Order: sequence, then structure tokens, then C-alpha cells
Amino acid sequence: MAIIFAVSGAAAAQKRFYIAPDDHTDYYWIADEATYRQAFLTMIDYYLNKMDETQANPSDSQMRWSCDGSLWMWEYERNRSTAQFDRFIQRIRDGHMSVPMNPLVVAQGGSNAESVLRGMYYSGRIERRHDLRFPLAIAMENQTQPFGLSSLWAGAGAKYSWKGVCNCATEVTGLNDRDREIYYSGGRDGSRVLMKWQSQYTTNKMFGSYIEAHDPVETIDFAEYDPIFQSKYLYPVIGAFGRGGDDLQYTSDEFVSVAQQQSTPERRVIISNQEDFFRDFEASHGAGLETYSAAFGNEWDVLTASMAEVSSRVKRASEKLRSAEAMAALVALEQPSFMSSRIADRDRAMMNFGLYYEHDWTADGAVTRAQRAAWHRKVEREITGYVDKLYDDAKFELGRLISRTGNAERFYVFNPLSWPRTDVADIPLRGYRKLKAVDAATGVELPSQILTFGTQRILRVLASNVPSVGYKVIELRSGAPAAIPNAAAQNGATIENDRYRLTLAPDGAITSLIDKTRGDRETVRNIGGRLLNDLGGDRSGTVTVENAGPVSVTLRAVSGSPVRHVTRVTLFRDIDRIDVRNEITENFGDVKTWSYSFDVNSPDVWHEEVGAVIRGKLLAGGGHYSPKNARYDWLSLNHFADISDGGNNAFGITLSNWDDSFMRLGNSGPRVFDTSTPQINVLAGGQVDGPDLGIRDQGGDAYFMQRFALRTHGGFDQASAMRFSLEHQNPFVTGWVGGTGEVTRPYPALSYSFLHVSDPNVFLWALKPAEDGIDRGVALRVWNQSSSPLAYSVSFARTVESADRTTNVETAIAPANVGAGRLNAALNQQQIQTHLVKFQ
Repeated sequence: MAIIFAVSGAAAAQKRFYIAPDDHTDYYWIADEATYRQAFLTMIDYYLNKMDETQANPSDSQMRWSCDGSLWMWEYERNRSTAQFDRFIQRIRDGHMSVPMNPLVVAQGGSNAESVLRGMYYSGRIERRHDLRFPLAIAMENQTQPFGLSSLWAGAGAKYSWKGVCNCATEVTGLNDRDREIYYSGGRDGSRVLMKWQSQYTTNKMFGSYIEAHDPVETIDFAEYDPIFQSKYLYPVIGAFGRGGDDLQYTSDEFVSVAQQQSTPERRVIISNQEDFFRDFEASHGAGLETYSAAFGNEWDVLTASMAEVSSRVKRASEKLRSAEAMAALVALEQPSFMSSRIADRDRAMMNFGLYYEHDWTADGAVTRAQRAAWHRKVEREITGYVDKLYDDAKFELGRLISRTGNAERFYVFNPLSWPRTDVADIPLRGYRKLKAVDAATGVELPSQILTFGTQRILRVLASNVPSVGYKVIELRSGAPAAIPNAAAQNGATIENDRYRLTLAPDGAITSLIDKTRGDRETVRNIGGRLLNDLGGDRSGTVTVENAGPVSVTLRAVSGSPVRHVTRVTLFRDIDRIDVRNEITENFGDVKTWSYSFDVNSPDVWHEEVGAVIRGKLLAGGGHYSPKNARYDWLSLNHFADISDGGNNAFGITLSNWDDSFMRLGNSGPRVFDTSTPQINVLAGGQVDGPDLGIRDQGGDAYFMQRFALRTHGGFDQASAMRFSLEHQNPFVTGWVGGTGEVTRPYPALSYSFLHVSDPNVFLWALKPAEDGIDRGVALRVWNQSSSPLAYSVSFARTVESADRTTNVETAIAPANVGAGRLNAALNQQQIQTHLVKFQ
């Protein structure tokens, strides 16, 4: 890639040094929540006063300050008077105070797109309430960075980022010699943010660190006289950010005297809020600057796997939120007060989606590991508590808004996804009478079976063609269901349906998976003794048939090797999916992986990283990974990883991943990227960098649920892989239609679809009541899974009054095109986009 620099006249230009004081926040590493709250308040008060004291100075030497995250602003709003907060906001407005969009310094390689965005929602609310914009987003100290963060930041409205690393607790090399010091960090969607990420020339208290201005005079001198710096950084606009470092708090006006004493006719030394540097640099040199797009892998991010089940619960909650909010939108449109009592819990949960990934998962600071683990558990409980209650309440209320006829028991099957689909619907039963399920619209009986788990009985129904973001109503009638053959045949530890034949080992590994639609092609290859869904056991255990019926057949393996665990593998009628549910029921302290070893000759892996679907190869090989300054052992794994035969692109397998966050390709290591071994090793949990980094022994947890699904296919298709994974991880919601007899209510009695998206490559990603209230309408977020720009429309079951194009934190950008009752819009390739839609 050619690099073009706009440096014409740079040597003769007056230098402008932007020195930005801040205090790096090591939340629950240096101190706990209460102590940091007080530190935030003390520092903000101090610097507001200093801004007042220096306001008569020339602009360059007026006090400025950069908060280290929006949590600073959150705490100030909640613990100071309205007048004090207004004073704070005014200093943001006039450029003396800055706040990044993210809650704190975070390491988000284990996060997903929606959690990253939700962690910035508080900043979005402040933007709209006070008519501000927050152009900065950061991911500091950790040595790596996901590919997709730049797009997520840009989509939320950020324009700039700076990254300084610790160069500690790391396997990443070459941090003192980066190929680019400042550049546009680009995404697959064509968006970009201006990124300052410099080489760490000397120590981690100089350029390239998170404390670049630890000694501001020394930093200025270094930039003036060091030949290596001058050979790599060719611009007269120079930024040195960060002063407080790992201290709990930093209060000093030293930067005022530095700016006054170090300024000369040849250079201005400017106290900076960071944003002013970027505006100056972009105006002066942005036109010729390189755009560079690459993934740098994960490092401290992976330490979330040292509390694997807690981290999985956060991930599950972010996925469950999709259904909860979609139902809440339908309810709130009819009951405008539905969200009113939930705002405080919602706001805390959204902030927590960001805070959970706070970067100090190393847990090796002054705060004990036990304290750190307890805080993460608290954050997780606040997230899941909000999501679970919203889900349950919305499900109940939606059932009371659906019309009904007759006296038979009815339940609705709700599909939160933006296309009609066929899948299983599970509903808990009351009593023990025989029942059959009937489509309320047609009267046709549906395949069904009873599942029994202890004393719990569940009716599993095959629900066909359930409308997009809508429901179908099913009626329960007394009597035995029609006799229908089982969904799969079973012979010992082998089950098969019309698509697949698989054999399950006693320890839960799949020893054979035959694709019957492709000439009985074997999918499993033994690689290093590992097969499919292989935890590394010795094949001991037992396999039994847990349930078998017209809808599904499940084999259950129970094993104590290498730890106690239960594996369930299920085949279905008329559904092209193999479900795998693993439950580890014993504590462990080492690193464990679920291996998936595929019979593919030239593996080509694509995976959903963080806000981007990327290819698991180096840039030079057509992939998305940087050839240097990166780590290759544990890659982000969100909804799916897909492996296909790159030689002929005629066969591949999609692996849907519901609960875990990371994977290793083949025998990859920190500095070795194995892209030739057709094996995906999903991280079940552990301290991947040894016992001194992360939470030991999973914080004492002894239960871990880790679910996957498999589907074979021809060539790789991103939209198809994502669709498959979303269907696996977003099961139908089932709820009772309340009441008896004939009742007319806002929603129809038989079926309903709230919306339809015109292009099958455009996926609804979130549908929710607008953050500022249902009177603003509903927020609708989509993700273009295509590699090409496209136009699309969304039609609704309600009449659209107006719509706004917004950032992905719901701040308005411009009115949207509404015509013929539809929202009409255009998307870049791979873009995530949000609108607010208001109905008559």
C-alpha cells in the first residue's frame, strides 16, 4: 500500500506542541469504585477551578483537562449539583474539558458490536441533552486492538483516537518501531478515525505510551532533538498526551508554566484537550494521510476467559437483549409508559456493557483478585438483571396485547429476526395431560413432542415460517398428537436425519460427521488427537438417548475426562443445524479448549471479530491481520467462525458460537499465525498468560455452559453464516396469550410482522424503544453483510410519520427518506447503521 504524506513546507512551519494532561484510570486495579468516584470528583473540581483561574491567560496557556472516560462525567452528574454539572458541560462546550465516548479505558476484544455501542450510550444521551458532540474514543495501554473498533467508533460519531501502550505483561514485539505514527484507522465499511499510535521509542513514560507527557519538558526536548523520532514523525503538529499515569489522582497546574516557559518564536506549546491536536493535524495534514486497516489480535482482552462463565453471562445478555428490546418496542408503542420505571436500571446496564471490559483484567494491582472478581460479578448481575426483567415483562405484556378467540390455551411464537424462519419453539407446560399443537390460523397440527427435565415438562413444537420481527399463534388442544416418525434415526451412539449422520464418543467428542447431501462427505479429521467438540478427554463416559421425537433427537454424553462435563448433541426435523450444548460441572484452573478439527485441505477462515467479519490471514495473504505489532494466538470469536476449503471453495462448515469469546487457529502462538491447520480451538476458559495475570481458578466457579452449532455448506457466504448463527443464538420466544374467549386487542390474533427489510443482505441488528422515549419512536439498527454498497427499504405494519438517520448511539445526523410508508436508505459495504423511526 502506498503511503502519501502531506509534508510540503513542514520543515519551515512553526511547530505546535499539544501537551494534554490527564490521569489514566486503573479502575479496580489501583482502587475500588468508591475511592475512584471521589478521585474523579476531586480532579474535575480542581481542574474546573484552574480553568477559571487561567481564563485571562493567552489561549495556549489556559488550563485544559481530558477525562479518561465517560464514567467520570457519569459520576460528576450524579454527585454534584445541577449548577456544577452545567459548569462542567460548559467547559466541554468551550474546549477546555474533553471526555471520550467510551466509559473507561477498555480492552474489548472479548466484547461484541452491540456491547461496544451500548457502553457509549451515556455519551450519546449527554450529546442530545446538551447539544454536544464527543469526537474522541480510546482503547489504551493494552498492546493490541480489534479490527472493527474503528468502525464502531466512527459509527457512534467519533472522529479521533489515540493509543499508547504499556509494553508490559505482553508477548507483542516491535512496539518501539511501528510502521506508522499517525494514520486513519479504517474499517471494512469505508469509515475511519484519525489514529495517533506512535512507536514507544524509549520507556512507557514517553511517546507511544499512555503517559506520554509524564515529564512534559523532557517529552518536548525528545521530539526536538531525537533523530529517530524526527525520521519517523514528519509533521510540525505534535501531540503528547497523558500525565497522571497509574496514580489514583493527579492535580497540578504544571502544564501552565510549561506552556509559558517552553514556547518560543519557533514553537508554540499548547495545553491541550486532545481534540484540538486532532483538529489542527487533520486540517493541516489529513488530506494526504494513509488509511490503514488491520487487526492486531488480543492480549489483555483474553483475560476475561479467566472468569469464563461470568463473561459468558454478559455475552448472553447482550444477545438476549435483541429479543427483549424488540418485544419492548411493540409493547411500548401501545403502552407508552412501559419503559418509564426502567430508565435508571437501563442506563446502568448500558454503561456496564462497556465497564465489564475495563482493561485491568490482569488483576495484578493493589486491588486484590477477589475484590476485582467480585466487582465483575456485580457488573454482570446488573446487566443480566435488567435484561432478564425486560425480557420477562415484555413477553408477558405482549401476550396481553394479542387478540384472541375461543377458549383453548394459546401461545405466541415470537421471532426477533428480520426474516421469516422455521425453528423449534419450546414452552413450559402446566399439568400432565396429553396435548397437541395446532396452527391457530390454519388449524393444521404441527409436529411436537414432550421434553422432560426432572419435574419440568416442555412442549417442543416445530413452528414453520414465523414472520419477521413478529409472531405466529399456536393453540394447544387436548388429545394425543398425531404419530409422526422421529426427526432422526438412532443406532447406539449414532444419529442421522436426511442431512447428517453423526457419532458421539462417550466424552462428548463427535468422532464422525457425514454430510449426506454431498456424497456422504466426512467432516471430521483427527488433528493431534482432537476431533469435533473435543475437550481433550480420554473417550471415557456414557452415551444415552435423552429424548427422541418428531421434532428433535438428542444424544447425551456424560464424562469425567478431562473434567466433569455433559454434552448434548441434537438433530432436528427440517432444520439444517446440529446443536451442541456443553456443560462443564467442575472447577478448573488450567487452560481448556473445545477443538473443532475439520477435514478441509486448504483452510480459509472467516470470523466475526468485534463489529467486523474478517479473514483469518495476514494482510499479504488476503486477510485482515497486521504482519507486525500483533498477537495471533487468541482471536476474537463472536457469532461465528467459518472454515472452508480455499482450494476449490466448494465445501465448508460454519461454527456458531453462543457463549465463548476467543479461538486459536491450529497451532498458532503469540507470534506464529497457523493458517494451514484446519482446526478451530475455542477457548473454554483459563489464564492464557500464566497464573499471575487474570483471575485464578475461574474465581471458584464450577459451572460453565458453552453452546455451539454446526452446518455444512458450499462456498463461504457471510450473510448465510451470520443468518445461521443468529438463528441458533436467538431462539423463538414463547409466551401465553392471556385471557379466554373472544377479545380484541391492538395486535392480531393469528400472526403479525412488524417490519420487512427489502434486501436479504441487510440484517436487523437491534430494534428498541428510542433511548429518549417512545415518543421519539423506535431505534432500528441494521448491518449490511454484503461486500458491496446497496440501497434498501424497510416497510412497517404501522404508518411511518418521519425518520432520522442517527449515529449508532442515536444522536440525529439528518432527516431520512420516507416514502410510501417505507424508510428508504443506503448503506456502505459492511456498514452498521441506525435510524429513529416515528409512527403516526
